[in-house]
Amino acid sequence: MLEMQLSRIVIRETSDQQCIYLREKGGTRQFPIVIGIFEAWAIDRKVRDRGTQRPMTHDLLASVVRTLGGTLVRVVIADLRDNTFFASLRFRAHDGTETDVDARPSDAVALAVHLSAPIFVEEKVLETVLASPAEE
Repeated sequence: MLEMQLSRIVIRETSDQQCIYLREKGGTRQFPIVIGIFEAWAIDRKVRDRGTQRPMTHDLLASVVRTLGGTLVRVVIADLRDNTFFASLRFRAHDGTETDVDARPSDAVALAVHLSAPIFVEEKVLETVLASPAEE
């Protein structure tokens, strides 16, 4: 697994498809993930430290995790099948037990940003996406 960092958020208000770019931490390899507008806004708001009057979905989930004494240990982009990325969230409960939860990559990255958790990608996913031609 390679640790990644959020390197760019591309929001096009005239499109339903937005992009986030993950770049290899300490490296130059990067790739885009197409996400929805609401997830893009959630990520962008947190990165820019712009709050909302009431908690949005990712704010709420982050608050629940913290309130219950849990920790988001890491996010893993684990697979790419039929042009769809698959991710998981690794949570640690207050008693130390760890659990993986299936998630969309957009929600996983948004929650990682909200809870300051590291983002990882499996090497096979990175190799596959970098071997594919870039989409416009």
